[in-house]
Amino acid sequence: MSHLPEPDAHDVQNRNRFPTLFEVLSRKTVAPLDLFSFYIYMRDQQRSVDYLDFWLDVSQHLQLCRLYVRRLHRSMIEETPDPEKTSKRSSYIMDNAGEGPSNEKGGDSMSDQRLSAFLRSDRGSRNHSPQNSQGSNQSGDLPRPSLQMLATPNDSSSPGQNSSADNTQPRREDLRASAEKILYTYLLPGSEREIIIPQSILAEVQEAIEGPEQRADPELFDSAKDYVFQAMERDAYPGFLQNKGLGNLVPQSMLLRLIIGLISFFGAVWAAFILIFLNKSRSTRCWLILPFTIAIYLLFTHQYMLDPIIALAGYSEYTFFDFNKIREPFVRKTLNRRSLTVLVMFVLLTVAICCLFIFVPGKRL
Repeated sequence: MSHLPEPDAHDVQNRNRFPTLFEVLSRKTVAPLDLFSFYIYMRDQQRSVDYLDFWLDVSQHLQLCRLYVRRLHRSMIEETPDPEKTSKRSSYIMDNAGEGPSNEKGGDSMSDQRLSAFLRSDRGSRNHSPQNSQGSNQSGDLPRPSLQMLATPNDSSSPGQNSSADNTQPRREDLRASAEKILYTYLLPGSEREIIIPQSILAEVQEAIEGPEQRADPELFDSAKDYVFQAMERDAYPGFLQNKGLGNLVPQSMLLRLIIGLISFFGAVWAAFILIFLNKSRSTRCWLILPFTIAIYLLFTHQYMLDPIIALAGYSEYTFFDFNKIREPFVRKTLNRRSLTVLVMFVLLTVAICCLFIFVPGKRL
């Protein structure tokens, strides 16, 4: 396939909002709201990464279909002496084939429909070839190129696409194998990575692939793909934004901070009462500042899912104790504002508690 699209730097810098799920899945975002972060979130926290893998595999199937049609179109041009006799319909499809997923509205959605229509008609024309039709010998049109024409040695990859996938020659059987793999891996009951979709959608997809039509075009997965997209957008994406857009810690780190914070807080309170009832001097009780500071800071980071010092340094936690640079400008500005707010509240509460236990009169029991 072609190289993965890089996020547009201008769009990223000018985006004064959180990105949409579609932008994340289209790889138009950067850390910590990139597709890799969303994948980790779906795997480790939502425990539903199979839905995301299904969506990505269907998108990959769409790219395979586009590559197949592109190779077919190119072979038709090479095998046709007069370019004017080349199939205008296939040229039109290739010129208008977009790169967006199937649920994107607008021109890309229309191009996906044209691509699916072309693949269905291409299959029909192969089952009923010009050589077998009446009057084909009298026709001046050249026969439709066979699948073997896709493997012509002169068919080089386009400039800028040097991946090994571009050097392969996808066949019609590859499209069908890809569609069947998606069906048998994700959709059928009892499959290896079964996802839950409405029975009507499952029956429609299964009939399209296993029925008389033997379809392999990307449009047959549109209903299932849109359903999965809406499920992720409703159930998973809000939590992802809260976790990565408003915070910078993962649940394991938050739990560890909660445990250490509670232990430190109870230890600080215990030490404070001992010093008070032993009538120790205020200078001695100033040592209470250390455990109270650690305890309150860790409890604040757990409560707000945010370590303000790490956030102000420009880092976010991907996995447990694995920090990466924050590259999304709007997220960084948001986390900086929240970090300053959390630090102010932390300082005020720490000062209040420390003053309470330091300046309270001591009384030896």
